[in-house]
Amino acid sequence: MQKRNNYTEIEDLLSDQSFQSWVLLKIDEQGWEEWTLENRQRAKLVEDARLLLLAMKVTDINLSQNEIYSALESTWKKIEEKESFYRNTKSKIVHLKKYLLGGVAAAILLCFLSIWVFKNNSITSNTVVTYNELIEENNEGLVEQTNNSDISQIITLSDGSSVLLQPKSKLSYPKIFTGNERKVYLSGEGFFEISKNPKKPFFVYANEIVTRVVGTSFRIKAYQDQQNVEVLVRTGKVRVKSNSLISNATNNEVILLPNQALRFIRKDLVFNKITNITKDEVLVKSVGNIEQLSFEFNDIPIAQIFETIEQAYLVNIDYPKDKLNDCHLTTSLSDQPLPEKLKIICKSIGNDTSFEMNGNQITITSKGCN
Repeated sequence: MQKRNNYTEIEDLLSDQSFQSWVLLKIDEQGWEEWTLENRQRAKLVEDARLLLLAMKVTDINLSQNEIYSALESTWKKIEEKESFYRNTKSKIVHLKKYLLGGVAAAILLCFLSIWVFKNNSITSNTVVTYNELIEENNEGLVEQTNNSDISQIITLSDGSSVLLQPKSKLSYPKIFTGNERKVYLSGEGFFEISKNPKKPFFVYANEIVTRVVGTSFRIKAYQDQQNVEVLVRTGKVRVKSNSLISNATNNEVILLPNQALRFIRKDLVFNKITNITKDEVLVKSVGNIEQLSFEFNDIPIAQIFETIEQAYLVNIDYPKDKLNDCHLTTSLSDQPLPEKLKIICKSIGNDTSFEMNGNQITITSKGCN
């Protein structure tokens, strides 16, 4: 990211793939808007490059390799003719013309390369829904949590729901859920455990899809620069459909049950339902501890229960081991968000047992078992 601080020419920006994505696809994962506004000179350079890139944008990109090579060959031939024409002029003018022609050549070359890349690898701009667009659609004030660390982070929402937010991900949500719906907005990956409230359904907006639940646990993987969006259900029932922001979106809804998943192909707006996740190599490799560990406990020592929670949520639990060493617990904690799990455990222990969460650090205070 520091490399762009040395950009002084339009070609520098045009050759940057993340800059192309920002201008053409409205994907600003590298913070181009904020970087641009840091100083006036930089803003002028960015604006010139942006206008040039937009001017080169071609709506019909059904070009073959032969057509691309032919166009490039013709362009270079014209450049050589121009250079020959100006060769006998004053040295400064020659230098300027060569610089301009070189810039034009680079821009045209980048244009064709961009067309080729976008044709084969990128998501078409008319189907892309960005995280920023989702946020702009929401009128209520939102809190944004960004995970810039190397480990997952726990976010507790006002309704008691919890989200295990993965690195390079961010979540926007209201301080307090109002109205008849609970809405959050995800960019990246998160594991959700939703407090049950049938009268107030929970919605997760992520790229081009909307996931609706009442009370359940599931994972969504929706990075802006990836071709697919994945939803994997651990418990309960999940409903997934296309976002209404997509002009040609369908109203079809896919229902997922426990141990089922969905892969949404962003480029084609296609839903692929996976009823047996064990046969999908990509899903099998991406399953985390929280989706594999069991929260069914039958006369299990408290120490072992806390260890299971630490492994699942990648948190650290500090508790008075000497006072709770002989405590055992029988309970089912599969459907509860993390704060609710801790609440049930503390209530079962009794004797003024309580917990406090501070990020990924959990502190249990207790006088011992009942």
